[in-house]
Amino acid sequence: MDRVRRYPSDLTDAEWEIIQPMLPSPQWMGRPEKHPRRAVIDAILYVVRTGCAWRYLPVDFPPRQTVYAHFTRLNDRV
Repeated sequence: MDRVRRYPSDLTDAEWEIIQPMLPSPQWMGRPEKHPRRAVIDAILYVVRTGCAWRYLPVDFPPRQTVYAHFTRLNDRV
């Protein structure tokens, strides 16, 4: 884990083990992911749990544009 668990909305290791297989696999071609997937999911959970605007996402998360792009991609799958 790259980030230290700082927020109540962050995933525990046990929760991550359950959620990780449900995420779409990274594309085998193209640019490698710049930010850890767990940090992106933690950021999404932070916004959903607190109700803050994307632009108020704390700086220790990946950039808000990256987090929002992952959120919309995951949301389109549902």
